[in-house]
Amino acid sequence: MVQSIIQDVTRRIEERSRDSRASYLEKMEIAGRSGPARGHLSCGNLAHGFAACVDAEKDALASATTTNIGIVTAYNDMLSAHVPYKDYPDQIKAEARRLGAVAQIAGAVPAMCDGVTQGQPGMELSLFSRDVIAMATAIALSHNMFDGAMYLGICDKIVPGLLIGALAFGHVPGIFVPAGPMPSGLPNKEKAAVRQRYAVGDATKEELLAAESASYHSAGTCTFYGTANSNQMLMEIMGLQLPGSSFVGPNDPLRPALTRRAVQQVAGLAGGDSKGVPIGNIVSEKAIVNGVIGLLATGGSTNHTLHLIAIARAAGIQLNWDDMSDLSDAIPLISRVYPNGLADVNHFHDAGGMTYLISTLLEHGYLHDDVVTILGDGGLHSFGQKPELDGDEAVWTDGVSASGDDMVLRPADKPFQKDGGLRVLKGNLGTCVIKTSAVKPEHRVVKAPARVFDSQHDLVDAFEAGDLTSDMVAVVRFQGPAANGMPELHKLTPPLGVMQDRGLKVALVTDGRMSGASGKVPAAIHLTPETLHGGAIGLVRDGDMVEVDAAAGRLELLVAEDILAARRKEEPAKAPDTFGMGRELFAPMRAMVGKSDEGAPFVGAG
Repeated sequence: MVQSIIQDVTRRIEERSRDSRASYLEKMEIAGRSGPARGHLSCGNLAHGFAACVDAEKDALASATTTNIGIVTAYNDMLSAHVPYKDYPDQIKAEARRLGAVAQIAGAVPAMCDGVTQGQPGMELSLFSRDVIAMATAIALSHNMFDGAMYLGICDKIVPGLLIGALAFGHVPGIFVPAGPMPSGLPNKEKAAVRQRYAVGDATKEELLAAESASYHSAGTCTFYGTANSNQMLMEIMGLQLPGSSFVGPNDPLRPALTRRAVQQVAGLAGGDSKGVPIGNIVSEKAIVNGVIGLLATGGSTNHTLHLIAIARAAGIQLNWDDMSDLSDAIPLISRVYPNGLADVNHFHDAGGMTYLISTLLEHGYLHDDVVTILGDGGLHSFGQKPELDGDEAVWTDGVSASGDDMVLRPADKPFQKDGGLRVLKGNLGTCVIKTSAVKPEHRVVKAPARVFDSQHDLVDAFEAGDLTSDMVAVVRFQGPAANGMPELHKLTPPLGVMQDRGLKVALVTDGRMSGASGKVPAAIHLTPETLHGGAIGLVRDGDMVEVDAAAGRLELLVAEDILAARRKEEPAKAPDTFGMGRELFAPMRAMVGKSDEGAPFVGAG
């Protein structure tokens, strides 16, 4: 039996989404009604579509009955997580041929790395890259040649963008194919310690680079539990990729076997398997709620307070921050992976990983089992099975019955904490979210004078100059999606962490993002309305008292209303420049982007 609060939240999402979801499903039903899409192409269209194929594939595709699988890939050879995808198309094509199907690379999507662009102008393109990827996915599938699709992407904005694009073709069966994390390197706690020592001048740049290189050292995702690995958890718990496949490493012999099995699955779905369903039907209200629950139970990336709303919206589902916050009150935190603990995702996987996570959440009524997945309509419980190699083939066996390490992963009835650690804060400064799963209870309420900055660089400069020596609430404004694309503000983590370690009360308030690396300092993020849209954050002045209360859900500027009214009449501060590094090309997106609590969408923002 599903917990009552989960049922209540799901019902209100279903009711709120009744008309929009029905409209979406009707459109997808119409789109999929005619069977294989390429059967409607003219001879000239079709000839262009298979001109470069070998003769056998041309004959097969000309029949309009052979299954054709479109591959949408985020491969590039600079980003560690996407390097393994280089060989996937050949593996997929070979398996498709063995099955009597055809596979073609439908198109590629851009894949940028927040780790490379942190603190750089290019980071201001990061959030918008999600919507660019969604549009690029649509372009890839727009040739109407494909009966099914395989989506190869793993990192921050890439998976949400691929899924939003896939949902525009929600009548097409599809599957997500992960590549897995790199092997464990320098422990995350040691890396963070070197960063903090460097921030105060106790470590050299050479020492810092050596530490970073020992942490990020090979092909695969970064091993901390940021947005990339949260993506993989979400795709699995929402039933969009194979059970137990999220955190199998690139060099594990099981990895190519799982990729071949993914081809078999999508070929079965696209070929009219009686259990097959299109991707738009898999992403239901219950699947979205399961995704939110997985995020909360694992202490996942706060970026998904944006992405899950945008994904749901693309499927006609109206999810909001209050839904997430109410679920958080009822969902136990049962995993501790850095920055919420010392372990990395490899340790999580070894402790039972997604197999145990889903099983224990289902056992204790924290997930909807009655959902459709890529395996069909048999429910989510089959995702409690574990993949293994049998010769060269992936097979699934009974999952583990207990965690292999209860300091990393626990049963749902014996959690690390009783709530998911995600709260909505509201007050006269606006509405925002805060992640507390890595914040100690004694640091969750901060009332202190404000220090106002127009960028993360200004705060770092002030710290390095020795100007930040007392309690403070750092207010970093003009970081919203309309102002500059809402970049990550990771440069703030080391100095604010050092201040907290020195015994100071410190918190952050911003209309920007801190993402999956949100850590031990309370960070009230994604504040809306943002500064550029007249949000009250633009009225804060140095020395104003600000209260960040994660316990009570309050965010207050403790200044008299008549003083604030006078400030509203003043000439507003000017937003930072957004020219260079391609940022000028994104001016239309900044002008049209939706609000943070709407998922900050550009696609469909109007």
